Parts: sequence; C-alpha cells; structure tokens
Amino acid sequence: MVKCDFVNAAIALALSAMVCGGIGDFLYKQGARAGLPAHRFLMVQTWTFGPMVVLYGLASRSLVFDPAALWGCAAGVFVFTGFYNFAWSLKAGLVSINAPIFRLSFVVTVLLAVAFLGEPLTLRKLVGIACALVAVWLLMAAAPGPGVRPEGSASVASLTRVGVATVAIGVANFIYKIGLGGGATSSSLLTAQACVVGGLALILVRITDGGVRVPAGAWRHAGTAGVILALAFIGLVEALARGQASVVVPIAQMGFVVTAILGILLMREPLSGRTALGLAAAAGTILFLAAG
Repeated sequence: MVKCDFVNAAIALALSAMVCGGIGDFLYKQGARAGLPAHRFLMVQTWTFGPMVVLYGLASRSLVFDPAALWGCAAGVFVFTGFYNFAWSLKAGLVSINAPIFRLSFVVTVLLAVAFLGEPLTLRKLVGIACALVAVWLLMAAAPGPGVRPEGSASVASLTRVGVATVAIGVANFIYKIGLGGGATSSSLLTAQACVVGGLALILVRITDGGVRVPAGAWRHAGTAGVILALAFIGLVEALARGQASVVVPIAQMGFVVTAILGILLMREPLSGRTALGLAAAAGTILFLAAG
C-alpha cells in the first residue's frame, strides 16, 4: 500500500507538471505574438522562476547544499538552450505544432534512462516511442509547403530550432534523475539550474542589446511564465524523485495537449487533419509509455 501511494504521488506530481508546462508554453507563444525577443523573454522569466524555486526550497526546508546539486548547473545549460530555441521557434511557428514537438523531448529522456540507468525497456515503451516518431512526422507534415508562408506558419528555421530545443530538454530531464540519484534535493537542483540559466540569459541580453532593457509586456508574459514554469519544474523533479524517468517524464510532457488546445481555442490556430492525427499519436505515446 505504501508503494502504491508513493507511485500515485509521482503520477499526481507529473500531472501537475503537465498542466503547468502546457500553460507555460502557451505564454511563450503569447510573448512571441507581443513581439518579445526570445533572449529578453528568457531573461525576465528567470527573474520570477529563481525566487519561486528558492522560496519552495526554504518552505520545504529542502534547500541544502550537496555536491550532487551541481548537476543542476549542467541541467541549466541544456534548459537555457532548450527554452531559448523554443521561444525563438515560435516567432515563425504555430504553438499547436511546435509545442507538441518540443514536449516530445521525453523520447530522448526515455532512451537515456533505459541506456544508462537500467530502466526496463518494455514492448509498451517501444510502441510508445514509435508513436512519438509518427506524431512528430505528422505535426511537421502539417506545416505549409515551400513557397507558402502565411503569418504564423511553420518554417524550416522554426522546426530546426524546436528540434534543438527538444533534444536539449530531453537531456536536461535525464540530468535531474542523475542528480537526484546522487543525493541532491529537488530544490537544490532547481536553484542551481536557475542561477545558470539566469546568468546565461543576462549575458546574452547584454551582448545582443548592449544593455539590459525590459520591454513592455515582459512581466505580463515572461514574468507569469516564470512562475508557472517554476511550478511545472518543481512537480517534474519531485515526481522524478519518486518514480522512473521513463514513466514520469512522458506524463509531464503531455502538456503539449494543453498548449495545442489553448492555441486552437484562444488564438484560432488552424486544426488540420494531420495536426489532429499528430496530437492523437502523441497522446497514444503517453498512454503506452506511462503503462510501460
């Protein structure tokens, strides 16, 4: 019974990460529509994300230094790479396409967990990974062809950027599991990550703009995203502390369904047959992997 409760807690935390992550991705698109450059968006996001994870650590009395927490610094490099490229990709891409591709980063995490952490590779997981690849193909195929470039359509540059972001976040999620296995707490990992991401974002803004300027609307979109994504990351890492990465991460990354629905309902993004099939295949991926 205790084990069952422990597993259920991991699933519940992963589900909370799923919802918050989906809302956070939607806020990224809102920021892109408002004209916020990716580097400035990420900088302001870190200004609310960092304090949130520190407050969580203090409130839970889990913010303690441990050498294993330095894995959070490594994760920070990949998180910075992932979210910067994701934000950039939304300048010329649809959130109902790019967000699902971005959140399929769990495929990378599953493969790494199986290869290096000895997590079991079941038939269900293999089928789930296959579904994920089909979902990516369908979502990318939903983009307009060459020479067709309506506003907000997917482009080669956009899809390339979101591809880089997907791999980077998949590696970051794997690093969390390593850090937790080494004895780090969730809050210490995320605090170390926040320091690295915040520093890199600030450096990038200074190099790109020659100074630190906060554009109009940054706090509304990026600041809010920082709070929401802090909750998503806390839920994800706490779930990883209680369950297998190859099960927890796929559930948490199902947030792309939330993002796509918000994009279609609130931003009137088109829902083509291929996009619908892609979302269905991605959801099937979650079902197979979570049960695997």
